Amino acid sequence: MAGAKHIAKKQKAEKKQPVVEQSYSNDAQDMSSDHQGLDSEQEEEEEEEEGAEEDDEEQDDENDEEEEDEGEDIEEKSDDSLDQNEEDDDDEEEEQFKSNLSFSQLGLATWLVNALKAMSITSPSEIQNKCIPQILAGKDVIGGAKTGSGKTAAFALPILQKLSEDPYGVFAVVLTPTRELAYQIAEQFNVLGKTINLKDVVIVGGMDMMPQAIALSKRPHIIIATPGRLRDHINSSGASGMNLSKVKFLVLDEADRLLSETFADDLGGIFSVLPEKRQTLLFTATMTDSILELAGPKDDKPVPGAKPAPFVYQCKTAVSTVATLTQSYIFLPSYIRETYLAYLLRSDDFTKKSTIIFTGRCRTAETLRVMLRELGIACTALHSEMTQQERLNSLAKFRGGITTVLIATDVGSRGLDIPSVLLVLNYDVPRDPTDYIHRVGRTARAGRGGQAITMVSERDIELVHDIESRINKKMEEFPISENKVLEILNEVTSAKRAANMALHDSQFGEKKRIQQQKRQALEEARNPGKFKSKSKSKSSKRKASS
Repeated sequence: MAGAKHIAKKQKAEKKQPVVEQSYSNDAQDMSSDHQGLDSEQEEEEEEEEGAEEDDEEQDDENDEEEEDEGEDIEEKSDDSLDQNEEDDDDEEEEQFKSNLSFSQLGLATWLVNALKAMSITSPSEIQNKCIPQILAGKDVIGGAKTGSGKTAAFALPILQKLSEDPYGVFAVVLTPTRELAYQIAEQFNVLGKTINLKDVVIVGGMDMMPQAIALSKRPHIIIATPGRLRDHINSSGASGMNLSKVKFLVLDEADRLLSETFADDLGGIFSVLPEKRQTLLFTATMTDSILELAGPKDDKPVPGAKPAPFVYQCKTAVSTVATLTQSYIFLPSYIRETYLAYLLRSDDFTKKSTIIFTGRCRTAETLRVMLRELGIACTALHSEMTQQERLNSLAKFRGGITTVLIATDVGSRGLDIPSVLLVLNYDVPRDPTDYIHRVGRTARAGRGGQAITMVSERDIELVHDIESRINKKMEEFPISENKVLEILNEVTSAKRAANMALHDSQFGEKKRIQQQKRQALEEARNPGKFKSKSKSKSSKRKASS
């Protein structure tokens, strides 16, 4: 913005108040096998949203004087790191990669090239150009590239070619952190592998395990799964029942999320039944130190007989978001955030645009869904409080253009490839700049244009500074008339009140509360001494205070 500094000045003038990196080992023999039925990806979604809720409550309790001082402190914050690179960014501003090689020259078979032409894909992206030949050559690969750069095709194409040369099941296992991403990857495999009668299966939580077990017993070529549910099937059927002993490829998509503490136990259980002799492919939009550590030191000389180090390629760019994406912000008072949102969605510029609105909590997403419908704005939602079938139906409506507005938590921020999305609205500013990058990556994909608008309140300025530093780019202020926004304040307030009443009557969140109680009961049964000591300390504190 003349960025966040401009916000600070505006705040002062108006005086308004207000991932755990985890390295892992292939040796998982000592991992505990007593895995519970609740899936890891569901637990991660709930933990992230609960964490966001706690952070919001802490912020609401901040002292008013601290908020006023914040503006002055932020105004004094140095923007040297951004200013220093500003001229370079203008010159470098992400020239589109143009490959001098065709897909045929990368080593892909004619039938795959024809399948790509049918999808209007004629030349490889940078990550495809570098990684496909290495995968075809039999190397392990670690690839990093921006969202929307074709990472899925970079591993799907060589896997399908190798499968066509020696077809059998199960040939490859693809792991993803979210259910929606699993279904999307399956769609791409189906389109590209139609010629060879590809058999694949999606194994995710929230669905009946019996049909999944039957599908697995038929030895599909490709298994696309979330770690928690796949490990459930391994535990229930055993390694022999899963037929994973001859797997040639293991893919970790969104590897930075998968290699977090949340999925550690599940990955260990899966790795223990996979053959050591396999190709492992890791792809991510955010390359972390824990991922790079897996490649080992660059100076190490190859040991005779040992497995060679993986091929590592990270697309280099000064900016973490694509050049075709316009990024801006709206500075607004937090107590009329909903009014600004409704005004934007009703404005002529955005009424017909396919839009994803990102929120930090499930309850916020559901409240906005009901509120916008009260205002006559067709929309649908995507969050972890919904059943898997509801989530699939919601995405189908949005993809099909039945509704043009999708309200989602960060479960929808990774991997979703919906070409029609033209606008991303950050209703809540993400606390981690990485989450911002993934959110805005849902638009301006594969060279298309797109727009991202972040709604910034008086408490979000520091977060915006962090995001600008990470993406190495300043946001510009989005022009909007506050007087026109206030004209619909009463209407929006009434709709919000009706939405809150609807959520209260439907006992929204009760399912999550019951699940938390069940998990706590299981933990107490496993570690009774631990919980007794906690209860004793709490009772002693109460006595001391009384």
